[in-house]
Amino acid sequence: MTPEAFKAIQATLPDSPGVYKYSDDSDRILYVGKARSLKKRVSSYFQKEHDSARLRMLVRRITKIEVTVVQTEQEALLLENSLIKQYQPRYNIQLKDDKSYPFICIKNERFPRIFLTRRYIDDGSTYLGPYTSVRRVESILELIRGLFKLRTCSLNLSEKAIENGKYRICLEYHIGNCAGPCENLFDEVNYNEQIALIKKILKGQSNLVLNELRDRMKHHAENMQFELAGEMKKRIDTLQTFNSRTAVVNHDIDDVEVFTIAEEEEHAFVNYFKIMNGSIVYTRGLEIKNNLEETKEDLLIFAINEIRQIMHSDSKEIYVQFPIEYPDPKVKIIIPQIGDKKKLIDLSHKNALFMKNRFLEEQNKRDYQKGRNRVLEQLQADFRLTELPVHIECFDNSNIQGTNPVASMVVFKNGRASKADYRHYNIKTVEGPNDFASMEEIVYRRYKRLISEDQPLPQLVVIDGGKGQLSSAMAAIDKLELRGKMAIVSIAKRLEEIYFPEDSVPLYVNKRSESLKLIQQLRDEAHRFAITFHRLKRDKGTIKTGLTDIEGIGEKTSDLLLKTFKSEKKLKLATKEEIAACIGNAKAEVVFKHYHNQA
Repeated sequence: MTPEAFKAIQATLPDSPGVYKYSDDSDRILYVGKARSLKKRVSSYFQKEHDSARLRMLVRRITKIEVTVVQTEQEALLLENSLIKQYQPRYNIQLKDDKSYPFICIKNERFPRIFLTRRYIDDGSTYLGPYTSVRRVESILELIRGLFKLRTCSLNLSEKAIENGKYRICLEYHIGNCAGPCENLFDEVNYNEQIALIKKILKGQSNLVLNELRDRMKHHAENMQFELAGEMKKRIDTLQTFNSRTAVVNHDIDDVEVFTIAEEEEHAFVNYFKIMNGSIVYTRGLEIKNNLEETKEDLLIFAINEIRQIMHSDSKEIYVQFPIEYPDPKVKIIIPQIGDKKKLIDLSHKNALFMKNRFLEEQNKRDYQKGRNRVLEQLQADFRLTELPVHIECFDNSNIQGTNPVASMVVFKNGRASKADYRHYNIKTVEGPNDFASMEEIVYRRYKRLISEDQPLPQLVVIDGGKGQLSSAMAAIDKLELRGKMAIVSIAKRLEEIYFPEDSVPLYVNKRSESLKLIQQLRDEAHRFAITFHRLKRDKGTIKTGLTDIEGIGEKTSDLLLKTFKSEKKLKLATKEEIAACIGNAKAEVVFKHYHNQA
């Protein structure tokens, strides 16, 4: 809608609290908002050029404006919340919390049952919660079952049914979990007294319950009812143990709610605490997507209203981080600066920041994987592969003047190094410095093993070297009849040329291409892995060369000598008797003569 078109309806807008709805030319609701003054709020959309591209797009798409006048800002907030849930407009704040949280239900019936439920039914029953953890609910119910003998059956325990003897006590009664109201073994007045105590515990008033239990224990003891007094003592101990596991802030802070927010570009994260009798009894986190660059004050007000509706809250005090204009005059907004109240704000904000950081970590992982997938798709296009190369293997070999020939294979999965799948190879069948034959051996060994173990083949195999190494690798592939079952290329180091089997003309990939950089990364990692293994093997061989060259002295004897004398230099300076003490007279004679004849 253009500013000129808006002027035609501007005069009809009321200067009153209410809710406005923007629709497009298909009568689709684009945005729902609340306002203290509908005239001023709606006009603000059309009186200036907005910095936000999303907001400019919204204004352009508006073809229809509807308003609903209400009496107060609180009514406007509630109506806005209801309409957003009904229409789920594209440009509105979006809640990311669609979980069904558990409640504790105290059923509206004779001899009420207490149980966990995820359904809130308006049948007169009492619902406590919602809780963010089922484990938390189960621990509370376990506490209640330990304190009180409540029924768990769903029988209709009407007076008439009990008087007529319709029911019989069950196993729960015999094992001491139920007091047997179905056979009138426990009267309704005492049962309801237990329910009243349970409600106090669930509302965080456990200290009041402890005082009542202590009074009852004292009364039973004074009247020589020691079994009943002992029962009260057990309940007191159980409740005190449970209380010790609950975070206690300050007993003077009662029936208070704490809301804090942490922002991240288009998202906000709100943490909620419910404080009863100094204890944090409920916690909840909410993720909000900010589609129209709402202020953090608006986001927090939205979250407060949403959570209070979910929690069926009637608390009159709310702690927040910064000033907000909450539209309900019955609720007092407090911004703590010091003391226990400030500690609550800090703790809540820490939880909000934790939600934010976890979101960012997950987003970074998604973005990284998205980037890796893009690289793999580019690699597939550049190399004309029939499959996305999510599993790539690269081979390299290493030797110095033909000594200690070794090879390596590195594996990348989903564009990332999979180091658990790396492999070293000692060359077994090749004599001297023959890189081509060495490459054929290791490729053959690798894929023969994969076939025998019924393991999946990679989508792409990379050989470090030129056409010669590639031909050797293909010879092994042909022996195993794997040609065509996986793509094989080689990368020549001088010009970073990519060679394909049976194609004498190399592929020149753009040096800035992400796919070439991935292949280079594979090649460099395989080279590093091979060099490291070769250096380790060479170092071991160097220290033993002087000993193993002595006729009659094997590897085990040389290891024993080096372990004892630490070096060949010290061994040369040792006496025949010192050497004999290590390896015996016969071998000591051979070693001693070898070094001293040389001298």
